[in-house]
Amino acid sequence: MKIAVAGTGYVGLVTGTCLAEMGQTVVCFDVQEEKIAALQQGRSPIYEPDLEQLIEKNMEAGRLSFTAEEKEAYGEADIVFLAVGTPEKEDGSADLTYIEAAVSSIAQNMTKDIVLVTKSTVPVGTNERMRVMIERWKPRFLRASVISNPEFLREGSAIHDWFYGDRIVIGASEADREAAELLIRLYEPLGIPIVRTDLASAEMIKYASNAFLATKISFINEIANICEKVGATIDDVAYGIGLDKRIGSHFLRAGIGYGGSCFPKDTKALVQIAGNVQHQFELLEAVIQVNNHQQALLVEKAKQYMSLRGKNVALLGLAFKPNTDDVREAASIVIANRLLAEGAHVVAYDPIATNNAKRHLPSSVRYARSVTEAIRDADAAFIVTEWDVIKQTPLSVFREKMRIPIIFDGRNCYSLEEAKQANVTYVSIGRAAVVGEGCEVKKGKY
Repeated sequence: MKIAVAGTGYVGLVTGTCLAEMGQTVVCFDVQEEKIAALQQGRSPIYEPDLEQLIEKNMEAGRLSFTAEEKEAYGEADIVFLAVGTPEKEDGSADLTYIEAAVSSIAQNMTKDIVLVTKSTVPVGTNERMRVMIERWKPRFLRASVISNPEFLREGSAIHDWFYGDRIVIGASEADREAAELLIRLYEPLGIPIVRTDLASAEMIKYASNAFLATKISFINEIANICEKVGATIDDVAYGIGLDKRIGSHFLRAGIGYGGSCFPKDTKALVQIAGNVQHQFELLEAVIQVNNHQQALLVEKAKQYMSLRGKNVALLGLAFKPNTDDVREAASIVIANRLLAEGAHVVAYDPIATNNAKRHLPSSVRYARSVTEAIRDADAAFIVTEWDVIKQTPLSVFREKMRIPIIFDGRNCYSLEEAKQANVTYVSIGRAAVVGEGCEVKKGKY
């Protein structure tokens, strides 16, 4: 089979590369010619562990290619995976402009029957509308089947998730049963459980999955905030409830909230989808509200200890999570802007995401090339992303390099015992603060 992938973002590029790694012949299409030119040289436009090596390997093997020519991409394709963006509109709903443009292009360039597989996250009912669109634009004598096949790839571990995922969801109408069987055969070598549903259910599974995980994150963050007020320790609480098999330990890590390209966008889109059928999703509205508050929590904590005006602040971590260069909806953006508004001087460090962050952060933010450079002579350090290079920096280094060793840790990277031994002032999430002797920091006094 010949496979085409529309879109070379996180989902499209990983999808195309992994299909090629499975032995398929794949061509990836994108309208951005500069991006395609870089990919043709084996350079990935995004950071994802092992992705660039797999791109080079499969290009050399002749299984993977890239093009900005629509006919070259879609003209001979048997299966087309749709992986274009569905950005958020002002009202929280998904913008389907790129979906519609891609479907139009595919329909007008197809030369044989195709299976159109939607990887993009789209509102419930979109695949049915796509079926109407493609019927309108395609040659009358050709058939186009429409399949919903949502992705569950985590940025930073997307390659692993492709080959060792929890499930593969395939949604299709009864009329497209054969096309669904074709896709099942394509995925069977992975040995991952396959869930067969109708189109609407497959679309809803994606939104419901992300909304549930976002809910779990906001829940444990609210519990952490209560822990601080009643003298409990969130690490022990999360461990204790996570042992319950009905709850599980995943996504019970307290911190400064979720970010990235999926959870913020998909939670708001699901609220909008519910509203479109006259259902107020009050629980999810609260989840979003909690997360918005949580992202600014570190700055509020810092203001209890010091005036930030004129202070040198190190901002450690800019990506929304480790092992990615994605800063979309990252807590670092909220925190940096809040710090600057308070009059602080911000020096930021991230091992991968600095270039992307520069496009989102104010020009007054300065950038360091290492943790130690960022914290040198700092009055405070904010840990925002739990990169290994940050977690593995001993707290004794903070004590040695900073002017005042006070650390506000939004990811609970260190134990309280480590903070006591290093004799630093350490303020984390859902745990008692540690105040180092001789740090010259007293709550509300500095």
